[in-house]
Amino acid sequence: MIRFLTAGESHGPGLVTVVEGLPAGLAVSVADFSAELARRRLGYGRGPRMRLELDELEILGGIRFGATLGSPVAVLIRNTEWPRWREEMAADAGTTAKPMTAPRPGHADLAGMIKYGTHDARDILERASARETAARTIAGTLAKLLLAAAGVRIVSHVVRIGAVEASEARPAPGDLDAIDASPVRCFDPVAATAMGEAIEAAKADRNTLGGVVEVLAFGVPIGIGSHVHWDRKLDGLLAGALMSIPGIKGVEIGDGFASAARPGSEAHDEIYREGAAFVRATNRAGGTEGGISSGGTIRARAAMKPISTVMRPLDTVDVVTKEPEKAFRERSDVCAVPAAGVVAEHMTAVVLASEMQRTFGGDTVDEFVAAVDAHRERVREF
Repeated sequence: MIRFLTAGESHGPGLVTVVEGLPAGLAVSVADFSAELARRRLGYGRGPRMRLELDELEILGGIRFGATLGSPVAVLIRNTEWPRWREEMAADAGTTAKPMTAPRPGHADLAGMIKYGTHDARDILERASARETAARTIAGTLAKLLLAAAGVRIVSHVVRIGAVEASEARPAPGDLDAIDASPVRCFDPVAATAMGEAIEAAKADRNTLGGVVEVLAFGVPIGIGSHVHWDRKLDGLLAGALMSIPGIKGVEIGDGFASAARPGSEAHDEIYREGAAFVRATNRAGGTEGGISSGGTIRARAAMKPISTVMRPLDTVDVVTKEPEKAFRERSDVCAVPAAGVVAEHMTAVVLASEMQRTFGGDTVDEFVAAVDAHRERVREF
């Protein structure tokens, strides 16, 4: 099954992703990775760094003549700004002339400094940076390609920025290009305009905004995941993967929080017989029941807090002098919610691809797809 590791710092030489468990024969190219990385840079409210992150790629292993070999895939993403940070981020023995001793509220700085015994927040923030999600994009791209071979498509869209909420209209698999064409990646054009205005207002106020993204996975076969053990439940795996994205502070599957306020008679997806199939008129559970995919569209939402680095520096305390201080300001976005949706796609794809591999196996893509097709036929016969 797919699993991945990433290494590298925000201003180091680059980011490395190693993806293990891919079957042989999956068609992939640098262009596939580049396209997904470009999508991650989308979104109104992003800072100037997005114009600098050109994401120069090099495939180091696991792919030959445009297809996976079955061995681990390794990809290097070079950091464009590395030459400017060569001395500050050098791997050789040395010290910094400008230690960052004032941890920033909302970041991993203070907890990480205490945990790892350092008085320089850069030892923490360089890895805690959301730049790490560029490396996740490599794994997510490969997972999406594997899922696509089995007829599974994943789409994300922004449903809230700040106080502005989109309508309940949901996109279909073919709407992804239209969503990406929106400056805020919102499927509702009226709400998209208001979201852009809210971002401009926050920028003028030297502030930041959070929001909510929704991820939809179409075509996921029934029976993925398991009710048997806590760590095999599909909804739990999805929630954990989404919560691992920097800035995400809340996750719901289906109508999650809304269903908590409903009576039981209005909270569940009743089952009907239509021809030879079992069907549901609703999808309040978000495509999972008891930790298992139910055959409906997988639907999850992730809430992102406002970016912690604001242009009106927050109060903190210097860890060396113990005196009050204002938090250090490094370049910051006003809103990164649109990009969070793309990363949410990638993390969802990794979970679904891994769990489908657990169910269907296959050392080659053809074997994997054949097993998925056979399963779908068995479901139809049931």
